[in-house]
Amino acid sequence: MADTNKIVVYRGPGEVAVEEREYPKLEIPQDVAEAKGYRSTAAPHGVILRVVSTNICGSDQHMVRGRTTAPPGQTLGHEITGEVVEAGDDVQFIKEGDICSVPFNIACGRCRSCKERNTGVCLNVNPGRAGSAYGYVDMGGWEGGQANYVMVPFADFNLLKFPDRDQALEKILDLTMLSDIFPTGYHGCHTAGVSTGSTVYIAGAGPVGLAAAHSAQLLGAAVVIVGDLIEDRLAQARSFGCETINVSEDTPIEEQIANILGEPEVDCAVDAVGFEARGHGLGSRSEAPATVLNQVMTITRAGGSLGIPGLYVTGDPGSSDEAAREGSLLIRFGLGWAKSHAFFTGQCPVLKYNRQLMMAILHDKAHIAKAVNATVIPLEEAPQGYQDFDKGAAKKYVLNPNGYINA
Repeated sequence: MADTNKIVVYRGPGEVAVEEREYPKLEIPQDVAEAKGYRSTAAPHGVILRVVSTNICGSDQHMVRGRTTAPPGQTLGHEITGEVVEAGDDVQFIKEGDICSVPFNIACGRCRSCKERNTGVCLNVNPGRAGSAYGYVDMGGWEGGQANYVMVPFADFNLLKFPDRDQALEKILDLTMLSDIFPTGYHGCHTAGVSTGSTVYIAGAGPVGLAAAHSAQLLGAAVVIVGDLIEDRLAQARSFGCETINVSEDTPIEEQIANILGEPEVDCAVDAVGFEARGHGLGSRSEAPATVLNQVMTITRAGGSLGIPGLYVTGDPGSSDEAAREGSLLIRFGLGWAKSHAFFTGQCPVLKYNRQLMMAILHDKAHIAKAVNATVIPLEEAPQGYQDFDKGAAKKYVLNPNGYINA
């Protein structure tokens, strides 16, 4: 057993480092235990994982840019796949040596939300609000998983065990996406109503947007259109059969969609950008946090649905918009109302989708790693990975902290 644990830590706006911390214990955060009435901080229901792979997420970047209230010292990492090296006395069905995917939502499996499969809003794991995640600000103080080791509570409920170790390691670059972006992209499309023959617009060609685009194809969409400001990311979307729109052009997005479909609207749309959206049109790169929400209402047909897995926050202290600093956006809600749109928001409940998506990967029906351009780097290179990702690299960075992934 290791005495220490290397882990990625936020030190301040734009600064990330790999630090040594204590090896994790089978304990839950003190604040969670006190606020939620736990009998103790002991976690006999938990396991310690040696991390097989852990990914850098766009949600992490919001913290690293200084756009949240994350304090210096905040650990990072909620996209985790690992091997069980220690199991608590109350863990019945997960065993040492199992390789498992960890949903980014921390869920107790006991509350009303969890019993209704709404694991993104578990009621017992965060003293501040419903819902929690590893290594994230205001999410209950759980240690992040961009590390050598991490503790996972309520293991029998949370962990998705891979059925075959050798097969899992062979397909690890696909399976590592099950912790967050693949289910999140799929959730965005599923809630937007993507089905056989749909025309779909995906706002954003970052990893979640690309995962949504691949998910739309799995769901049978006839045409998937991806919009972004960065040409390299649009090229990545085209690499697996998507149509693309560069929203920095002056041509209105409705006209660009009409050039592809013959009409200026789509059946459904997915917002995979979130609260750091930027204005569209030639030379318009300044922040305009409601841009994407207003755009997808404009180009989605009457009676259509909007999946909104892109992250929105209750407070954005780094925004230049005074209202946005308090989580208020100038959206054209009347337009959505007039068009009878349905809006679906919030954390993806990963457990609702991850097993089915695992089976699609294991049986070669889904190739998510290729779609998002999975790129492996050592844990020690995480700071550089954050910098490159922040510049718009068309890659999904996968950290390899313990050497499980072959070069």
